Amino acid sequence: MYRNLKEFIELLDREGELVRIGAEVSPVYEMAEIADRVSKQPGGGKALLFERTGTGFPVLMNMMGSERRMALALGVGSLEALSRRLDDLLRQVAGPKNTLADKLRMVPLLAGMSRWLPRTSSSRGECQQVVLRGEEASLDALPVLKCWGCDGGRFVTLPLVHTLDPETGIRNVGMYRMQLFDGHTTGMHWHRHKTGARHCEGYRRAGRRMPVAVALGGDPVYTYAATAPMPDNMDEYLLAGFLRQRPVKLVKCLTSDIYVPADCDFVIEGYVDPEEPLCEEGPFGDHTGFYSLTDRYPRFHVTALTRRRDAVYPATLVGIPPQEDAYIAQATERIFLAPIRLAAQPEVCDLTMPVAGTAHNLAVVSIDSRYEGQATKVAQGLWGAGQMMFNKYLVVVPRGCDVRSPEALAALLRRAEFPRDAVRSEGIYDVLDHATATSGFGGKLALDLTGIDPVLPADEAVLPERFVMTGGIAAADAQYLAAWGVLVLYADDAAGAAPDLDAFFARNVCAGVRYAVLFDGRARGLEAAELLWLAAANTDPRRDAVVREGMLRLDARSKRPGEAGNPERFPNVVTSLPETVRLVDRRWEEYGLGERLASPSERYRRLLLSDGAAW
Repeated sequence: MYRNLKEFIELLDREGELVRIGAEVSPVYEMAEIADRVSKQPGGGKALLFERTGTGFPVLMNMMGSERRMALALGVGSLEALSRRLDDLLRQVAGPKNTLADKLRMVPLLAGMSRWLPRTSSSRGECQQVVLRGEEASLDALPVLKCWGCDGGRFVTLPLVHTLDPETGIRNVGMYRMQLFDGHTTGMHWHRHKTGARHCEGYRRAGRRMPVAVALGGDPVYTYAATAPMPDNMDEYLLAGFLRQRPVKLVKCLTSDIYVPADCDFVIEGYVDPEEPLCEEGPFGDHTGFYSLTDRYPRFHVTALTRRRDAVYPATLVGIPPQEDAYIAQATERIFLAPIRLAAQPEVCDLTMPVAGTAHNLAVVSIDSRYEGQATKVAQGLWGAGQMMFNKYLVVVPRGCDVRSPEALAALLRRAEFPRDAVRSEGIYDVLDHATATSGFGGKLALDLTGIDPVLPADEAVLPERFVMTGGIAAADAQYLAAWGVLVLYADDAAGAAPDLDAFFARNVCAGVRYAVLFDGRARGLEAAELLWLAAANTDPRRDAVVREGMLRLDARSKRPGEAGNPERFPNVVTSLPETVRLVDRRWEEYGLGERLASPSERYRRLLLSDGAAW
């Protein structure tokens, strides 16, 4: 694999996967606007190395923002090859060992596995070539990004946050954004579901200050491992060792007993005092495509800053999909499919999380269906498994259906029967979900399509010759009806009262419509993937999904705060400031990125509900 991040950058350069930008570019807004334009190109665009940043350090962005670069980061020819390797390993480990010969064959395998275990070193690492302590250890020297117009400040977006369980000493490496408050303190945005938050609570009970170390850069496999849905108390560097086929070398921090990768670019050492009052953090333009709004989180204090002499600062941009995180999620699909089958759901054949679902909101799973209710069993099992507990909408299809084929899915979806094929539940949500009125908890909906024969013809759709716009509906779009069974409706945004779909369908009798999805009128003109993103993000199935006369109706409008059943705050979509868009337009030739790309923010500005981060 890679000895350091710089070696990975050199490979990307040789492979034609990198653009070096020699013009000076500001990490405040400008880099993010450039990365947003590039990352939304077909295939994810190129990785970007900003060589002049107004600091002493280059910035690398979009380094894993394509399927090919993701595979390169993990040291494989393809993600499918990695999935097969893990599948074979688990079969060998978990298979029956009935004879002495079977057991002896495990000896070389176990010996090989032992080589993946992280190794500690008593010497200093490359990450400690330059050491700053006390007042000198200021994060102001780093090119920390501010990405979106309403962000509350500058954020470290690719931190590998190391914490230790106060009772067992077991290490956890997570990725929690860090807002800079000043050169020596940041927020530590770990949600209550996360291991870092559990560790912090343990230190609070013990009356002890919590040591924390934050690594940046190094072999890109470390960054991936920090995002992976590893079981609690399972070392992320064991996964990294498996992926790179050699152990991770760790060195001890200078101001705590935490060990970090020797070859990373930066290490920010410090602590969290669990007794200190929580601080206000945010807003932040998040991976959901909306702002996560201000909330209260622990404060991290810096005690030392160490780095390589030739350090490169890695950063990522999250926002309206697609972004770099979509390709990281693809890798997770392939890597963790085999453990899901082994540990909890042996009937699972394949699993995908479409980009429009921003990881948690939408998943499609194919299963080997053999008995009545098996799809319900799978749905309930997945909703209780690790980070799949955050899933909101799950589509369950039979073995043989390609979960990544829109045509194959459409053939089943337009033949669904409601309420028969709807499986409802409630459960845990990602704290970032903005549609639920109960933070971190909401409705779940699975569609059981396992009993549908895709060859049989769907009911022919019958629509009025001309729609009568009534009930607060301003427009109806039937372009997705033939393929998907979906009728898209747009509300009259100027109307004071909520739209009345019962009144609309009483005046506009329809047959063969399986799904009716209602959007804000301002969403008119968006494409299918964008509408799917909005529908998954803006809805809580327990409130917004109802069945009427065999039709599943979904209210995907923005939710006005304060009304019954709505969240107290409703965020805006993330967009760049107009002046940033104009600056990047004006300077585009200087960047050396070829023909000018349009700003995605100009397209999504129509969705804004106010000038701030929230309605």
